[in-house]
Amino acid sequence: MSNHEFIETEILNKPSGSVFIASDFVNSASYDNIRQIFSRLENEGKIRRILPGIYDKPLYSQILNQEVSPNINAVAEAIARKNNWSIIPSGNVALNLLGISTQVSAKWEYFSSGDTKDYRVGNTSVSFTRRANKELNHMSTKTALVIQAIKTLGNDNISDEVVAKFANRLSDTEKDTLLDEAKPTTAWIYEVIKKICRS
Repeated sequence: MSNHEFIETEILNKPSGSVFIASDFVNSASYDNIRQIFSRLENEGKIRRILPGIYDKPLYSQILNQEVSPNINAVAEAIARKNNWSIIPSGNVALNLLGISTQVSAKWEYFSSGDTKDYRVGNTSVSFTRRANKELNHMSTKTALVIQAIKTLGNDNISDEVVAKFANRLSDTEKDTLLDEAKPTTAWIYEVIKKICRS
């Protein structure tokens, strides 16, 4: 199998909704070859260009009889990979990704180790705000999500029901990691985290 065939097979075998960039395949071919493959697959309607250099394998809705919008969080992660940024979902995005809220926002916000920058994906805004690296490193994605979600809710809105929601979405291993990694965070947030991990 040639490199072209291998990369095309890799892309077409990805689950619908997957988002990818050229560097995801750079171990198998040159950037120029990968871009040629992307261009051909786009022309054939097998992948979709979302932003410059960022593509997805569209998810088709039988109910709507059309392709659905891209997975915004996957797009944000692809933007981060493309720019070599570390990112953390913030605000309602963190609540949404944890399943604490089902509210769909028209603006997806992230803290970033890179530039402060906004992107437009269809009708959705994807916003990155620069933060110091110390706020982005030294913790798992799940720990960062939980901290941002708690911050967004605020201390006055952390009920026993909300604590239970958090607890139900974390494995025992994730709770152990959360307790360890979140120690440097604000005192009131860490008290909430202890309640979640002991719930």
